[in-house]
Amino acid sequence: MRWRLSIRRTCWPAWAKTLKTIRQDMRTPVHQGSCLCERVRYEVTGNLGPLVYCHCKRCRKATGSAFIAVAPVAKADFNITQGATALATYRSEAGVCRSFCSHCGSPIIGYRESDPDTLRLRIGTLDTPLPAQVSAHIFVASKAEWHDFHDDAPQYAERP
Repeated sequence: MRWRLSIRRTCWPAWAKTLKTIRQDMRTPVHQGSCLCERVRYEVTGNLGPLVYCHCKRCRKATGSAFIAVAPVAKADFNITQGATALATYRSEAGVCRSFCSHCGSPIIGYRESDPDTLRLRIGTLDTPLPAQVSAHIFVASKAEWHDFHDDAPQYAERP
């Protein structure tokens, strides 16, 4: 009996810690990304929300493109791992904030002041693969007239 107690006391804590780490690694996806110049790097631990293409005029102006690809992430799951001082933020009159690299201009995240705990990750900055497909097109009523849709994702005139 004493021998068993001795083994538990010496082996169990290390084994339990390793098992706990393995379990966390298995259930917590980690996504990494960076800006174009790679001064800003980030990590997302946790699930990304549904991938959405936003066609509103503000997103088109912010990206210089037909739409922006975004996915919601919890602020608690988002971490800047390098270059936090290189980030700049533009705040619109509507209370929408867009953070970007002040050196290369890459958009990294956006958020609403009314909901600061939910970030909108700019999917184009991900360095790790994303298996998800677009779940919806939003604000298609204000889409660029020169852009056509080439998928079967649902389309919404505004935010659903």
